[in-house]
Amino acid sequence: MHYTKPICYTLENKSGNLVKITNFGAKVMSIIVPDKDGKKGNIVLGYDNPEEYLSGDAFFGATVGRYANRIAKASFKIDDKTYFLQKNDGENNLHSGENGFHNVFWQVKQDIQDKKNKLLLSYISEDMEGGFPGKLKVEVHYQWTDNNELIIDYKATTDKTTVINMTHHSYFNLKDGGKSNILQHIAQINADSITAVNKNLIPTGEFMDVSETPFDFRTPKSIGRDINMDHEQLKLGRGYDHNFILNNDGNLQKAAEIFEPETGRIMEVITDQAGMQFYTGNWIDGSEIGHDQTKYTYRSAFCCETQHYPDAPNQPHFPSTLLNPGEVYKHKTIYKFSIKK
Repeated sequence: MHYTKPICYTLENKSGNLVKITNFGAKVMSIIVPDKDGKKGNIVLGYDNPEEYLSGDAFFGATVGRYANRIAKASFKIDDKTYFLQKNDGENNLHSGENGFHNVFWQVKQDIQDKKNKLLLSYISEDMEGGFPGKLKVEVHYQWTDNNELIIDYKATTDKTTVINMTHHSYFNLKDGGKSNILQHIAQINADSITAVNKNLIPTGEFMDVSETPFDFRTPKSIGRDINMDHEQLKLGRGYDHNFILNNDGNLQKAAEIFEPETGRIMEVITDQAGMQFYTGNWIDGSEIGHDQTKYTYRSAFCCETQHYPDAPNQPHFPSTLLNPGEVYKHKTIYKFSIKK
């Protein structure tokens, strides 16, 4: 079945907490969980109706691929062949351009045995789609557990050597889903360094130690505490918009924990990926009207995008993002929600 209009699918756990997902871009529309007083509310930016995703912000809740984040000069080499991508971020490619996974209809297969809390989406990206080599078969499996864990499993295979780097791009605001800013959220990130960037937010190749910088989240602090400090990397990103190099050995480990003091909501990010792009909504400008007619404004959300490093195809000392025929790309990320009373 080939879809021509967005459809909303609802996952529900035994507590009646909900995750809504649309087949357009395999996007999470809303995540509804309780606060410390038991009051349920949505905690991600998005739209009330799936049709609104056709013209709204392309990345609210999106599945991003083939290559998440930035690729310098919108090109990369495999062996001796250069591949050219769309330049949609100055001279660079961001999130694979207009033809990325966020902008296509996915095939949907709800799990027969337990369809209330699982959703399987698949997509076939043809050879050279968006400029990337190889016919890529992709699956994204969402599971919403009774412990309020949103488990996302990615799987892909190719018939030609290619590059792949997928991520999830929900914009979170644990207080009120984007009605206020996120500067009072308390964040902890398990990373000793970041990939420093240039003026175009392309990694320079340097691994910058976070010690004695605004990027040190190894002990919990408010997102807003250091965000306006006089630091070159913060100026380049207009805030935090950087890949944190996770202290991760390739197994499932906690990458981050975010706590919202007023509601008591906690979000843990658990992943097997090497990096996490931490973004603080520095480009949200009030032009999007979302859930409950909320106008989304500057720094009204944060993203925790678990992934490989930006521009890895052009940086040989970064972990490889190559996928060869016969290999299987797998990636697991869990967003776990709880409360602290």
